[in-house]
Parts: sequence; C-alpha cells; structure tokens
Amino acid sequence: MNTLRDEDISAATVAGTDQAMLRIQQLAERAAAGTINVLIMGETGVGKELLAETVHRLSPRRAGPYVCLNCAALSETLLESELFGHERGAFTGAVAAKPGLMETAHGGTLFMDEVGELPLTTQAKLLRVLETREVARLGSVKPRKIDLRFLAATNRNLEAEVERGAFRRDLYFRLNGITLTIPPLRARTGEIKRLADTFVQQICRELGRPEPAIPSRVLAILEAYAWPGNIRELKNVMERAVLLCAGPVIDTDHLPMEKLGAQSNPGLPTASAAGSSDSIPKLVPAGEPDERQRIIDALAACAGNQSRAAKMLGIPRRTFVARLDQYRIPRPKKDL
Repeated sequence: MNTLRDEDISAATVAGTDQAMLRIQQLAERAAAGTINVLIMGETGVGKELLAETVHRLSPRRAGPYVCLNCAALSETLLESELFGHERGAFTGAVAAKPGLMETAHGGTLFMDEVGELPLTTQAKLLRVLETREVARLGSVKPRKIDLRFLAATNRNLEAEVERGAFRRDLYFRLNGITLTIPPLRARTGEIKRLADTFVQQICRELGRPEPAIPSRVLAILEAYAWPGNIRELKNVMERAVLLCAGPVIDTDHLPMEKLGAQSNPGLPTASAAGSSDSIPKLVPAGEPDERQRIIDALAACAGNQSRAAKMLGIPRRTFVARLDQYRIPRPKKDL
C-alpha cells in the first residue's frame, strides 16, 4: 500500500535549510514571476517535478492549467500524439480528433519531464512550436495559436547530449532560459533528519497512529547511506519503517539494512580520509551512551565486516577496532 504520495512531500522536498536548496528556492521564485522557460536538472528522485509545480504555483499563470508529460513513458508516435494532438483518421486508431497537451495547457504551464529522452524528430517539431507559438495536430495543416509556459526537467547532462548529437543545440538553448540544478541528497545530509521526520509524521497522520521516534543510531545509518534514489528512496525507506514498527521507536530491524549497509555516502569521512585514531567525527561521539549499540548494529548490517562497519559510521578502522575492545564486543570477522 502506498500511503504517501509524491505530492504529499512537496513542502518537505522544496523547503529546507540547506544553503544550496535555499538558493535554488530563491532562483525559482524569481524565475516564476516571468515567462522565461525553466530547465530543472538533477538525479532521479531529487524532486524535479515538485520544484516545477512550485514554479507554476508562484507564477502569474497559477490560475491556469498545469499539464505534465513524461517524455520517457511513451513511444515516439504516442508521444507526438499526446504532445501535439491529432485529427480524426491521422493514423490507425484515431477515430476522433483529440487536442494535444500543448493545447490543453493553453493559458498555463506545460511541464515536460525527462525531456532528454525526446526523439530527434520530435525535438525538431517542438522547436518550431517554441519559435512560432503555434501547434499543428497530427493530420492537420492548420496550426493553432497557443499561449503557455514551458518547464522541462532531465537527469541527463544535456550539454553532453548536445555534443554527441543526441539533443538539438537550438532546442537546448530555447528550453534553457534559466537552469535550476537540484543537488543530490548525499550532498545535503544535514536535511536527512528533517525529511525523515516529515515523512514519518505524514505517514502516521494518514494511518492514524502515533509517530515513532528516530533514534540517533538509526539516523546515523540514514546519514551514512549514499541515497542513489535520493528523496524518493528516503521516503520509501521511512514508509517501510513506519509500517514495520509496532513500538514507539524505529529500530534497525525496520530498515532494509542489506541495502543501507552496502553503499555508504562518499561525502562522509572514511578510514582513509580521517585523521589519527583519536580523531572521531561527530557521527559517533566517543563515550556516547548508545555508541556501543550503534557499533553492534553497524557490524550486523555489514555481516561482521569491520572495515565496512567503520566506513558506515564514518570513523577510521583503527578507531573502530579500539572501540570493539573498549566495549568488549567480539570481533566476528577479521578483514583487510
């Protein structure tokens, strides 16, 4: 059961205290006031569609339609039919005329997600619409005037796609009136606690149950993970944790530890990057009451591998081994 929808996390995703995100919010607010086309870039799951919604909601067109199209979800023929519309008999199965999404978005905003997936022939037709502000349905020779704003998003490097000939340079410049690049979650780990708390609150509110707490040892694991799926992945992990948690506190048993323990955040200190054995990052303060349990949890998550457990906790391996001796924790596995 999917209890938390993407639209439910809009405020949690876009609002934040991270300096990079605050700057993006400010740019989005300024861009929203005009009619300039906006290109939103970032990895999968960082919240590009939610930022596009924010631009529309803050714009003078907010009372008009907001229409979304996933350019990667349809074949070329269906994509053009959806985008431009078609007349009756334009192709097999076209039993009635149908307006395209650009006509539907007249007076409002059209958001094209995964715009980097557009076929070159469709790119050429879209470029003409951007230049003339007219759209012709498939099977028609009579163009229709349209008034809409274009927002686009992609997880591809469009400049690189232009260089290899997969994306039209002129279309790229047309779409790229202003670029908003959302950093990945692993680059703003300071937001993980706020986001995780927000997701837990929203999920529990919908389920009508008390909110379980997120202890420091669980937060340390969340902050040590690289989050390749970004905010969407964090949302799914917290939803899973809430559904599995029957008590007042979320524990490691409620997390997919086989995944969280396998890929650490390269932005956090590692054994090779940390200093001496006495240099312990804030992630695991020496002598903290639950430090012993955190070390045990990390070992369990890494199947007893001390090097990986130390990396998960963000401390040098020598420090980790010293802690095992200090807390009299058996050393289950010797590794290099």
